[in-house]
Amino acid sequence: MIIILAAMANTSYAQERVIDGIVFDKTTTERIAKVNIQNSRTKQSVYNTLKAEFKITAQPGDLLIINKTGYFTDTVKVAANPTILVYLKPTSIQLKQVTIRDSALNPQKRYLATKQEYSKAYGSNAYRDVLSVSPGSGAGISIDALWNMFSREGRNAARLQEVIERDYRENQIDYRFNKTFVSSITGLHDPQLSDFMQKYRPGYYTINSLSQYDFVNSIRANLKRYLRNPTAFTLQTLQ
Repeated sequence: MIIILAAMANTSYAQERVIDGIVFDKTTTERIAKVNIQNSRTKQSVYNTLKAEFKITAQPGDLLIINKTGYFTDTVKVAANPTILVYLKPTSIQLKQVTIRDSALNPQKRYLATKQEYSKAYGSNAYRDVLSVSPGSGAGISIDALWNMFSREGRNAARLQEVIERDYRENQIDYRFNKTFVSSITGLHDPQLSDFMQKYRPGYYTINSLSQYDFVNSIRANLKRYLRNPTAFTLQTLQ
């Protein structure tokens, strides 16, 4: 009897082995990291590496539960093959920034086109320093700078430049913080979408300093604030 039990234990132990696996995004087929893998029988739980690879002890017939935030939980049955390829389906469609655009021209091209159209405003007005330094003649007075300071045409050109630069910054924000992109992140639709975008419109510095990952997280954080109190920042109706 003892011999039989020992033989059964050895057989069961012999079936235990280390399983290798890799986790992919089912939509993009790209590797995804920080995925939790749990053996439902032994309750052993591991996370895969930054290369999306994992190792876990299992035997044929064990069920591995694959879980990650943003993806549907999946289960994989361990077979004879020692390597497992897992494809997780995302819970929502993640659109890449470069494919989401509300206008044909990006802000940089529009900015250059506007500067070309109003090229006169960027002529002599480009010389803003009153003191000028010429080779061999030393410091002197810049005629162009004086013209900009005191002439009506010069002042108008300066104002036009300010308008063009301001529009360029606003276009940069609109280009990245557009309805198609924000709706895909928040799930909101008009009129809520427009209300949210108006109240939580990011600044020019935010648009240019945050990575795509941090930018998406900031939108989601603002969405939580908005859903807690949708009437916040609403202007009162004038009496």
